[in-house]
Amino acid sequence: MGNLLFTGASAHAKQVDTLFLLLLVIAVVFVVLIGVAMTVFVFKYRRSAVNQNPPLTTASVPMELAAALVPLSLCLSLFGLGGRLFVDERQPQSGAVEIRVLGKQWMWKIQHSQGRKEINELHVPLGRPVKLLLASQDVIHDLFIPAFRLKQDIIPGRFTTEWFTATSPGEYRFFCSQYCGTLHAGMQGTMYVMEPAAYQAWLEGKGKSEPPAVTGEKIFNSMGCMACHSNAKLAPLLTGVYMSNVKLTTGATVEADVPYLRESILDPNAKVVFGYQPAMPSFRGRITDEELTQLLAYIKSLKQ
Repeated sequence: MGNLLFTGASAHAKQVDTLFLLLLVIAVVFVVLIGVAMTVFVFKYRRSAVNQNPPLTTASVPMELAAALVPLSLCLSLFGLGGRLFVDERQPQSGAVEIRVLGKQWMWKIQHSQGRKEINELHVPLGRPVKLLLASQDVIHDLFIPAFRLKQDIIPGRFTTEWFTATSPGEYRFFCSQYCGTLHAGMQGTMYVMEPAAYQAWLEGKGKSEPPAVTGEKIFNSMGCMACHSNAKLAPLLTGVYMSNVKLTTGATVEADVPYLRESILDPNAKVVFGYQPAMPSFRGRITDEELTQLLAYIKSLKQ
């Protein structure tokens, strides 16, 4: 219970707890006030005689305004605080450590940008923002890290991002909180928050694999993508395309973020780049989600 309510291990945990306690205090205050008022009114205005008529009451404009404006002000204030926290939790800081997380029945497969892989374990540095790129291989999962106040659905066929900054070293449990099948209860793991130097040494330690971008380059070449994307007359060049503005045949302009690049690989005719024909084949069913994340890591690495 301490880990859930009072011990936070991320930068957002304190804000979430503060908002929760504020909501709790306001609810308790109103419950007490309403309960006391009801009790007083029950005895003060009870009927003392059978034929007694209640006294006439007159409307009070100031009281009616107060009864409407005070709750409205509280609701708008809480909405503003919650909305600000929600937006902040959805906008990763620049320079965040990127880690790819793949949920599948019934385990968590994790790979760091430097290549190190894990299963049901997640090592992160202390005091540095960490961005998780989440995907599902089969059904809906949900990554839930109670001590970090982090909970995010992972939907098949879609990439989702979540980020946090760990503030306390130690070990923390994470779970799948979306029922995903027979062994759902066993789909859990341990997060290790390490000092930056220890984390870097761990990354370079035993078990290191090649970085996702390197594997993605091999996938890019093995699938014949180079045949077209190396010639600007046949297909758009991919160098520097990530997070750039891309003009489409419809006249609209989109940002080449991860969802756009993913859609362009699986459904290339959905948004065709201006000046090109819809000639690229779909790779849906020909590439797994894990391979897709590695391919996207390679495209993101192609800087100008």
